[in-house]
This record gives sequence, C-alpha cells and structure tokens, in this order.
Amino acid sequence: MILVTGATGTIGSETVRLLGPVRTLVRTPTGRPGEVVGDFDRPDTLDAALRGVDTLLLIGPAVADQQIAVLDRALAHGVRHVVRVTNHQAFADSPVARRREHARIDAHLKASGMAYTLLAPNFFMQNLLALAPEVAETGGFSGSVGDGRIGMIDARDVAAAAAVLATAPAEHAGRTYLLTGPELVTFADVAREWASVTGRAVEYRRISVEEHRAALVENGVPEAGSNAQVFELLAQGDGAWLSDDFAAITGRAPRGLRAFLTDYVGGKCRTPRLP
Repeated sequence: MILVTGATGTIGSETVRLLGPVRTLVRTPTGRPGEVVGDFDRPDTLDAALRGVDTLLLIGPAVADQQIAVLDRALAHGVRHVVRVTNHQAFADSPVARRREHARIDAHLKASGMAYTLLAPNFFMQNLLALAPEVAETGGFSGSVGDGRIGMIDARDVAAAAAVLATAPAEHAGRTYLLTGPELVTFADVAREWASVTGRAVEYRRISVEEHRAALVENGVPEAGSNAQVFELLAQGDGAWLSDDFAAITGRAPRGLRAFLTDYVGGKCRTPRLP
C-alpha cells in the first residue's frame, strides 16, 4: 500500500494521477477515491491513513516538526520505506531557513531505521507562473537573479520520478537523486522563450536583491525574505548544475523550458512555493 501526502499540491496531484489508485492524505476531503482525512499538525489523526501502508511518499511544506511527527507515526505503524521530496541544498548551516528545515527532516529520516529515498529537485519551472500577471500588465518581469544559470525542472517530472520510486522503492533504497531539466537557463532565456511561445515581446528587467525583497513584501508574498535569499543565491550560481538522475529513474529525458512554457504560459496552474 502506498500513501501520498500533499496529494492536492502541484507535485502530489500529478504523482497520484500517474500512480492510479493509491491512498492519499488530505485535510479536506473532495470525494476522490482513496482519500483519508488527516492533519500534519495533529499526528493522532494520521493513524487511519498510515495503517497498512508499506511505502510513504512524503510531500509537504518544509516544517520540520510536522514532518518529523509524521515520520515517527509512520515508523510506529510499520512503514517500510519513505520516499521524500527534499531540497538540493538541504544543509544544517544553510542561510535559508526552509533549507535548514529540510536538513532536519532528512537527518531524522535517515536515523529512523526506515528505508528511504530522497528526491532533491532544482528550481521548479512552475515558479515562473508567478510572473504571468506582471508580464500581462507590463510586457515583462523583474528579477534579481541577474545572469545566473539554473537547471530548472518541471514539477511534473518530479512527480514522474516520485511515481517510479514509490512503485519500486527497494531498488532505490538509500539513494538521493538530484533532479534537473535538460539545460541551464537564465531568466533572460525565460523572457526570450516566453516571447517566442506567445508571439509577444517580453522584457527581463534586472533589479537588485533589496529592490526584489521590497517588492515581494509590498505584494504580500509569503516568506518574502526567504524567497529573496533564494534568488540571491541563484544569482551566485546556486542552481547552475545539471543531473542525469531523472533519465536514470524514468528512462526518458526531462522536459525543457520551451515545452513547459508551451503547456503553461497561459497561467492556468496555481503557483507553488519556491523549493
């Protein structure tokens, strides 16, 4: 039995679609088959969802206390393997708070005695959808990434990798897989491809980290300071790496930026959090 958490989110919903009938943990039921109601903040509500589960696909916000409680409950229920979506820079000394949270969760999982597999994706292409309103209003978008190159990955491909691992976890025990798209791209490349796909000019306007942080705060973006930190790190090369792990897991190449924009540039998807 497979249990998927975060099943209504960007990665989780696509993973569930690919897996077919599985058990899903939800806070608010929608009537879909396999749903079990539970709340990360109330570990005692997770028992029904975890009962009889062999493999836990753990997807959710980087809140260490929450996920550690889930892991402890999973261990108590005899879960054998945990597949977890983490961060590619999940280090205890990271300057970004949510990456430190990821590090705490990963360390707890590794020490739990349960078998595990970690998926560590680069920057999600879906984050670019947050730029759509500004592009529509001004013909471009602002950013503090400069000319930093990034191995962006489509979240649908993260889901595809997660689905493979969840169905054959023993083959991947103890592994950490780094997930990227097929190419390193800059935000200037994003603007060019956006323009090419839509047939309308799109300008990338470079701004400072301080200006970007102020704009995020002004617009009420959650975790504005943390997001600004991530963009600053991306400008410094934090995302300038590629990996073949996705192809090794799935047997196919990941989607590129143009394919993503062709599918989603209309802004039809909700925007997930930054990794």
